[in-house]
Amino acid sequence: MPKSKIPAKVLAELNRQLNYELGAAHSYRALALWCTDQNLKGFAAFFAQQANEEQGHANKIAQHLLDRGTLPEMTAIPAPKQDFKTLLEAAQHAQSMEQGNTQGINAVYETAVAAKDYPAQVLMQWFINEQVEEEAWAAEMVARVEAATCGGALLDLDRHIVKLLKGEKE
Repeated sequence: MPKSKIPAKVLAELNRQLNYELGAAHSYRALALWCTDQNLKGFAAFFAQQANEEQGHANKIAQHLLDRGTLPEMTAIPAPKQDFKTLLEAAQHAQSMEQGNTQGINAVYETAVAAKDYPAQVLMQWFINEQVEEEAWAAEMVARVEAATCGGALLDLDRHIVKLLKGEKE
C-alpha cells in the first residue's frame, strides 16, 4: 500500500472517530439486548437498526482511509452500559451517545479544515448532515418516552417506535 497522504492529526482523528462509531454500534447492540430483556421488542428492533447503521458509519470511515492508502487503526472498544432502570434512562443514554458523536465528528472536521485535508472535509460534511438527523430522532425518542406516562401508552409507543423515528407512514 502506498504511504498515506493524510496529515497525521487528521489521521489520528479519523481513527478515533472510526473506533467511536464501532463503540456506538456495540452500545446500540447492548441497548437492543436490554430492550429485548424488558420485552420492548419495538425499541429492541430500533436499537438493532441503529447498531447496524453505526457499523455502516465505521465502514465508511475505514473505506475512506483505505482509499487514501492507510490501514485503519482498530483499538479496544470499552464495554457498553447495559443496565438501565427505565426505558427513559436508556433513551437518554442513546441521546447522549449521539451528542458525543456529533462532538467527535465536528472535531474531525475542524482538524481536517486546519490541515486543508479536503477529502476528509467532504467525508465529514456527510457525517455532519447525518448527525442532524441522528440528534433529531434521539430528541424525539426521549420526548415520546417522557410523554408515555401509562403502560398502554408505552406499549403503543414500543409497537410503533421504528415507524415514528424513521419517518415511515403508518
